[in-house]
Amino acid sequence: MSDNNIEKWSTLKEVQDYLGVGRETILQWIAKRNMPAYKVGRLWKFKLSEVDDWIRSGGAADNSDLTDTD
Repeated sequence: MSDNNIEKWSTLKEVQDYLGVGRETILQWIAKRNMPAYKVGRLWKFKLSEVDDWIRSGGAADNSDLTDTD
């Protein structure tokens, strides 16, 4: 059995770098926009393919309600 098709789990930091957004933005997306993320102990883990699908479906669009500075 080959494990070449198994996608590795990504960390919060890796997703920050991948998307070019800050830690707080990602945590708010998880809490308020149902960003696909999984809590493993105290750590957040992500599948980048799921994050990509979520973004393409508009999950990260219009984040005006996520910012508290005007």
